[in-house]
Amino acid sequence: MTRRISKSLVAPAAVCAAMFVAGGALAASDAPAGHRIGYALYEYEWALYQTPDGKTECPKGFNDGPREQFKVLFPEAKDKKYTVLDTQLLREGQIWWPKLTPEQFEFKEGSGKISYGLNLDGRVGPNDFTSPEGEKGVDNNMFRAIGCVANYRGPDGTLFHFTTKYLQQHDYNRVVIEVTDVDSLTNDDDVTVTTYRGRDQLMTDSTGDGFLPGGTQRIDTRWGKEFIYKAKGHIKDGVLTTEPMEVYTFPATAAFEDTTVQMIKGMRLRLKVTPDKAEGLMAGYTDVEAWYLQLNESWSTHHQSYGQESSQSLYRALHRLADAYPDPKTGENTAISSALKVFFTQVFVKHPGDSKVIAAKEQSVEAAHGQH
Repeated sequence: MTRRISKSLVAPAAVCAAMFVAGGALAASDAPAGHRIGYALYEYEWALYQTPDGKTECPKGFNDGPREQFKVLFPEAKDKKYTVLDTQLLREGQIWWPKLTPEQFEFKEGSGKISYGLNLDGRVGPNDFTSPEGEKGVDNNMFRAIGCVANYRGPDGTLFHFTTKYLQQHDYNRVVIEVTDVDSLTNDDDVTVTTYRGRDQLMTDSTGDGFLPGGTQRIDTRWGKEFIYKAKGHIKDGVLTTEPMEVYTFPATAAFEDTTVQMIKGMRLRLKVTPDKAEGLMAGYTDVEAWYLQLNESWSTHHQSYGQESSQSLYRALHRLADAYPDPKTGENTAISSALKVFFTQVFVKHPGDSKVIAAKEQSVEAAHGQH
């Protein structure tokens, strides 16, 4: 409650800033001040294709969670007595020391021919999806793994909701991208995209729930050094597409405020960019072990139960569906094709010792003010 009140108190100033800073003369065809523009991530979700009743992608229904599985494994009976060690602690131990041996529970995969995502391997295979827009060869086995797990389905899934909540709430999670060498946000054959961790809160509207362009993000080049990556890219018809990064790690702390991360190999962006925002897909191959560790360090069995998510079952599915980056010793794939829907708002990026952001900000304010 305190946080919401404080956000609301600063919101009027944020509205004024947005009117003058972001609402001005810059058109998408113009070069941004200094030929660079920054964006801060304020929402993301695993890209799952969903129909209203879920029957197209989940014809067998949704998966059971920890509570449902527990009742099957340890049914109540008058002549049976269970110990905590042999029940609750046993199941918790299996989360942290998971196995790939078969289990008695059927795992229901996301199915169908349609999925969000990108063609990551450059091929069109028989098991690939088609995007809702008609693009062939979409690789997104993460959709198969979690598409029928209620936790990740919007708008009611527990993790669907709280992942974004904690992204917005914890400054540690401030993902920032900066696009440089920009001559036009409509068409530009050669730009550079650099990822950072920002240090500041997002600028909100008067409700505290909307996020406005025009804020400043100070870049953390000390403790956030591990989140700095570069990729070349281009802009065509207002869509920014980057070349794959060898690996990309971004901060993803959640309920327990541990400094957890997500790791995506071969990550590339496809974003519709404007002077005020950027929206689209972040796709690549998610490291299975890193993803599973982040899940359980961030969300207890209690949280997962609300979304019918069984870590033990999901671990098996992730390994079974992993489709890239084979282990050199075992030959087993270690990463799974995936995509995130991502939403950014424009920010002014301030590097340590960098005064140019102030000049860029003042220049934008003057341009906007000249039109009023």
